[in-house]
Amino acid sequence: MRRSDIVAKAAIAVLGMAALSLPAIAAESTKVALVPGGPHPYFAAWEKAGQDAMKDFKLGAADYRIPQKWELSQQNELLESLLSQGYNAFLVFPGDPVGSNSTVAELTENGAPVIATAGCLKEPTTALFCLGTDTGNSAYLGTKELIKAMGGKGRIAHFSGFLVDPNTQLRIDAVEKAAKETNGAVKVVQVITDIDAPEPAEEKINAYLAAHANEVDGIITTAWIPAVVASNALRKIGDKRIQMVGIDHDEVVLKAIKDGFVHGTMLQNPYGQGYIGSFALDKIRSGCKVKPDAPFKTIALTNRFIDSGTVFAGKDAVDNYVASMQAITKEIFANFASTYLSCP
Repeated sequence: MRRSDIVAKAAIAVLGMAALSLPAIAAESTKVALVPGGPHPYFAAWEKAGQDAMKDFKLGAADYRIPQKWELSQQNELLESLLSQGYNAFLVFPGDPVGSNSTVAELTENGAPVIATAGCLKEPTTALFCLGTDTGNSAYLGTKELIKAMGGKGRIAHFSGFLVDPNTQLRIDAVEKAAKETNGAVKVVQVITDIDAPEPAEEKINAYLAAHANEVDGIITTAWIPAVVASNALRKIGDKRIQMVGIDHDEVVLKAIKDGFVHGTMLQNPYGQGYIGSFALDKIRSGCKVKPDAPFKTIALTNRFIDSGTVFAGKDAVDNYVASMQAITKEIFANFASTYLSCP
């Protein structure tokens, strides 16, 4: 037999084995890893979301796995390790909107679909899409609520998150936009970032208010821990003149709203992100594809964005915040597959 014939037969045999293996790969149960950029209370709801998704959609796994620190290298190493452990679908909060793309590409090249979750990757990216809060819109709406509570005029301090978080600059721009729409009646006089951790938040927020509390009329916080620290600080001051709109659903913030020290908070939907994201990944692994004409939104980093929902909760709504988020999740989920996926 000629060498060329031997090579050809060997190639056919290899292709045949590969073809035989494809159904086995397709039949392999979906094992989702839900991986934030580092430890943070916002993402805690992902654990319950994964557990519920595993049960409801009969997944092989939907596990919440956290890097020990907010360092891109640690998140990348964790993602690579999870891939080697057999996880074949990933919900990832990007440790860096650009720097995370190489690891996401590695995951997708190995057959594991990825959805950027709670924060977006900068295009071009191999992630299917971005599922998260429209953080710019949420910060804008929160600032509008704050301005209303301030009587339409005054000076605002803005306490936000890590600058490596792709959402932070979007929030800064949105707060400034809402203030500018007052034609000078409202000014953002201070922006403090990189404080979405207890120690820097306590240090910088308390120091700022000790020196400037009499010079500000409103506070907008657009990250979880600054919202908690600012709520406690206003309670200690005891003067309810300063209006504040926070973010998320920490018990400290909710109680401060009930007691009148905080005007309200902008709720996000981390549970819905984890639950719907896990569902979408399983559908993709089962042969569905993202519709090319799906009605994605375009935001600063991506043109493939799906809003997981946001809502303002004032004093009359804080007791029902869970119901508010469940209602948003149910509404998005009801039409998710028909809106965004094409399935065989």
